[in-house]
Amino acid sequence: MTFDEYKASLAGELPPKGITSGLAALWYAGKDSWEQAHAIAQDVPTREGSWVHAYLHRVEGDQWNANYWYNRAGKTMPAVSLEQEWEDIVKAML
Repeated sequence: MTFDEYKASLAGELPPKGITSGLAALWYAGKDSWEQAHAIAQDVPTREGSWVHAYLHRVEGDQWNANYWYNRAGKTMPAVSLEQEWEDIVKAML
């Protein structure tokens, strides 16, 4: 799946079949469904899941919690817009 195909899938009702949990969480985040995205991300016990979890707490405005999850992911909080980070994470996971 390309980034453009993934982004176009946001027009649908459900995330595309066969994507990872991390991408499913980002899909819900892309539809402004933070609660659903967070429910998925908090159950992904990988660095990838921690990265998505960090991003979601950044969206929420909880910088302390975001930094905790960035640390678990082996990342630092980026100095880019939320939109750019969403795109960067999606592209890295595709």
